[in-house]
Amino acid sequence: MNNWTQRWDDRYSSEEFAYGEDPNNYLKEQLEKLNPGTILFPAEGEGRNAIFAAKLGWNVSAFDISEEGKNKAIRLAENNNVSIDYQVGELETLDFHEDQFDAIALIYAHFPAEIKSAIHKQLHKLLRKNGIIIFEAFSKKHLEYLAINEKVGGPKDIASLFSIEEIKSDFPNYEIIELEEKEIELNEGLFHNGKGSVIRFIGRKK
Repeated sequence: MNNWTQRWDDRYSSEEFAYGEDPNNYLKEQLEKLNPGTILFPAEGEGRNAIFAAKLGWNVSAFDISEEGKNKAIRLAENNNVSIDYQVGELETLDFHEDQFDAIALIYAHFPAEIKSAIHKQLHKLLRKNGIIIFEAFSKKHLEYLAINEKVGGPKDIASLFSIEEIKSDFPNYEIIELEEKEIELNEGLFHNGKGSVIRFIGRKK
């Protein structure tokens, strides 16, 4: 996993925010419908989404494998006069417990293909009954968009991308509020620009 960590440290070490400082549009839209509670942001990078949630009054936890990402997130939190609990490391080593969260937001949380389903299943345990998953990430169809425009970003291997079937399989005991594959226009910082294909999922844990 060291190369993986290095890759993200490199991406987050520059002054500019890789994906901007504004929250993801889909996350923003969904969070504004919910009453604030406890929320977890896996693979949160430089903190733009976590900080937005904190400003809405959520009690925010986040994690990532990148120390550089955490440093920028903490600075961003300070600049916005909010605080977040941000841990660095792989999920199984971190200090979270079962039924801790009212919501988990997976926003472009592209874990390596061989562990992504296992991580989803671990996250499921951290979400309380009736808790909400908010998910947006690139779909398997996204490779077609990437071939036309590299600037849209996202993984280049199909196994790291998502399908509707995988989401149903990883989150089986959920009321599906929304689950769709959709073409969207991204304009997020340096690394998400242009048309892409995403899976969007809102699920309530039964």
